[in-house]
Amino acid sequence: MDEENHRNIARKPRNISGLSSICALLVVALGIAGCAPSSPRFGNGGKKEASGTKATNHQPRFSSKEAEEETKENDKIVDRKEVEEITSGERDFRKEKNTAIAPLDHSKMMREISKFMGVPYQHGGLSMQGIDCSGYTMIVYKNSVGKSLPRSAHDQYKFGSPVSFNDLKFGDLIFFNTTGEQASHVGIYLGDDLFAHASVSLGVTISSLQSSYYQKRYEGARRIVQ
Repeated sequence: MDEENHRNIARKPRNISGLSSICALLVVALGIAGCAPSSPRFGNGGKKEASGTKATNHQPRFSSKEAEEETKENDKIVDRKEVEEITSGERDFRKEKNTAIAPLDHSKMMREISKFMGVPYQHGGLSMQGIDCSGYTMIVYKNSVGKSLPRSAHDQYKFGSPVSFNDLKFGDLIFFNTTGEQASHVGIYLGDDLFAHASVSLGVTISSLQSSYYQKRYEGARRIVQ
């Protein structure tokens, strides 16, 4: 390189700050695309469910795996006729061994429970277009009892008083570990080992605690209304 060319190159400004900014943006973009933390089992991006979150088409990464396990291991499915009998009021659990909690209006809560039957599961959903498990229990309790519950199943597990499995009554909240995290799923106990919940694979439905899937994932229950 001759001396004149060398002097020309030396006189050109080096836009180091501009290059640094571009590099920084690339690092951030790459981090967003593939470096989100995961939960111990399937992961939901390490983000807690926000209160009042609207339904979206984006599902947490664990949902497909959770739905796959639920479908494969749910060996005690409540048939459609029985679901219709329960939701129509033809079957009254108060006549069975598991009676309703005294202060709780059984009919009013059952109407709220039934209202959402068949609504598809939607993470963060709080409407008839889509709803998740904790959103479902939160709305049912708010509309039937006037009781405000936290938005997430994990936080709902901290409410009320613990209830043993043998003392479950209509209206108790029951919790399951379906993702590797404590109390990641919640439902409402109906009686006769049946409960209503927003299932990842089936949407809002009635399931049996005798199912292998729910038996081995059952964590406990809480009584919200004393």
